[in-house]
Amino acid sequence: MLNIDLNEIDDSLRIEEICTAPLPYRRPRIAGKNARLDTHGWGGETPIAVIKAGGIEGFGWSAINKRRAEQLTGLPLRALFDDNRMLAAQYRCIEFPILDWLGNYFKKPVYKLAAKTPDSIAGKFSVPVYDTTIYFDELHIENNREALDFILGEVSEGLAAGHRNFKIKIGRGAMWMPLARGLERDIEIVNAVRVLIGDGKIMADANNGYNLNIAKEFLLAVKESNLYWLEEAFYEDNMLYANLKTWMKENNIKTLIADGEGQASPSLVDWAKKGLIDIIQYDLRGYGFFSLMELCRETEPFGILCAPHNYGGFYGNFACGHLAACTGKFALVEYDAADAEGIDRSAYSIKNGFLEIPQSSGFGLALDRRIFDKQCDLKGFKAKFGH
Repeated sequence: MLNIDLNEIDDSLRIEEICTAPLPYRRPRIAGKNARLDTHGWGGETPIAVIKAGGIEGFGWSAINKRRAEQLTGLPLRALFDDNRMLAAQYRCIEFPILDWLGNYFKKPVYKLAAKTPDSIAGKFSVPVYDTTIYFDELHIENNREALDFILGEVSEGLAAGHRNFKIKIGRGAMWMPLARGLERDIEIVNAVRVLIGDGKIMADANNGYNLNIAKEFLLAVKESNLYWLEEAFYEDNMLYANLKTWMKENNIKTLIADGEGQASPSLVDWAKKGLIDIIQYDLRGYGFFSLMELCRETEPFGILCAPHNYGGFYGNFACGHLAACTGKFALVEYDAADAEGIDRSAYSIKNGFLEIPQSSGFGLALDRRIFDKQCDLKGFKAKFGH
């Protein structure tokens, strides 16, 4: 539940206006392929909504359509919340703008509103973060040594940006390279990254490009590199997970198993509670901030870690850090470096593998209304109460 007193919100305050616009974002370098998808490209657009109530604005990611926005304008702010001080499910299509508005109204950062133990957060708040941008960018290079150096160059860029933890895409042999050669390169890259980064965390993401036996071969070959987690080794299957977990224990492999991105199995949480999965990665935007808060309360007693999927869309790089305060079992923020037109993220910084989150109100991001309003006129919409 949020750390707010709903009675402190004036009962006359209503949603006066909802405006939306897609804001273009661009990565510092093009993102390549993974085990099942072609080149991810330079970036895209992130849908942003601004809500206004009582002369205060809040903005954030939202895919709300105009019809739904028109239905929500005029609603009292208090009426959006249930008895547990959580945004009711039917209003979570604007949860990020609402959270930002609440932060601006109460003059607190969102992490203070969401924190499990808010009194324990004094001064600066920072969260472990990882660079998620190490894709199959070297497939054009035949020579393994040269390919390795190319990827290590990208990792060096991440180190220079303040990262210490990295997720490496694996599964080259699923589509883009012959199986044996692809697996060999996966292994060599992970082991080389370990040498380069020292004791930072390394995660490997196969995007379901392995099978059980390939996953075992990979884990044995990178055992000395102390892989922190293996993500989406294969499509979710509790029998395969059980086999893999037993085999890992027999071989003294401590790597954690992570899954849950995309169209995850409805049984995933139950499998995690049974010890088959260690880290749940439901998408921050698609699954939702409030839903993840509820999930963390449910899974924390089982020791299950939370590491929301966050690739693409820019906005989650920052909002995810605030979610970390709601649980003692948060792993790391997934960071897909990019800049978005009209959004100032300069209050955030990455230092020594941690995302330092501003103490300013809301999510700590600033919106250039001139750019936003222009995009709203071009590609978005406005819904006003009484119109």
